[in-house]
Amino acid sequence: MRKRLIHFLSNLFPASFAKRAFHVLTHPQIKKLRRHELKVLDSAEKEQFDFNGTKLATYHWPGEGKKVLFIHGWEGQAGNFSEIIERLKNTDLNLFAFDAPAHGFSSTGETTLWVFGDAVAAMIEHIKPDYLVSHSFGGVATTSALKNNPQFKISKYLLLAPPDSFSERIDQIAETVGISNKVKLLLKEQIQHEIELSIKELSVSNFVKTITIPEVLILHDEADKVVPIEQSLRVAENWSVAEHITLKGTGHFRILRDEKVHAQIEAFFNRV
Repeated sequence: MRKRLIHFLSNLFPASFAKRAFHVLTHPQIKKLRRHELKVLDSAEKEQFDFNGTKLATYHWPGEGKKVLFIHGWEGQAGNFSEIIERLKNTDLNLFAFDAPAHGFSSTGETTLWVFGDAVAAMIEHIKPDYLVSHSFGGVATTSALKNNPQFKISKYLLLAPPDSFSERIDQIAETVGISNKVKLLLKEQIQHEIELSIKELSVSNFVKTITIPEVLILHDEADKVVPIEQSLRVAENWSVAEHITLKGTGHFRILRDEKVHAQIEAFFNRV
């Protein structure tokens, strides 16, 4: 009933609904971390990184080995990787994470999907990691950063449940919420105006065509209800070096907490 009402009203007032939708897209919700996730963050060396006047919360778990940078998803935060970080702390890997603008414990307020990508680029430039790990939309931001900065030298990249087409993601959200096609088109037009780029070009499949990384692993659950696995399969098809592994029973978020996934991640980074 609520979905039908939204669809009806959004047809009557498309401009107002588009404005509200854009506000939602630029003001991510900050979700509370579990006690265990906070404990892992508390065990890190913490600093604030200045990114264009915004203070980003950064975390470091020192090790003598390769540097690994974790990039969370939209409305996520560094603490989401807590179980993976705990597993990898038992290795010699040198672990880093951060909260993107307006996410987690970084400065709150407005941000955008493209500013997220710029923040990822700034953190890669600052930390100079050997390996990358991203979850969900973090894969869009990271591949965008890598495409725009071919000088970055990354030897291994692990993507967990990455989406592909940004346009398709808006379509999925519109279908779930019930907003009309009029609102959807206005929203896409506003995004294109902001970034001065066709929204059709905003896809991981497009970004990866010019990214050079020796080893890439994509893990995605076959029944992911947030990002359909077809999207990551399409990314793998367009990225010749990418290995794609289909998972079962992890969903979109439990993939970060699954011990079998942790073992695959550790094995990937230990692979010679």
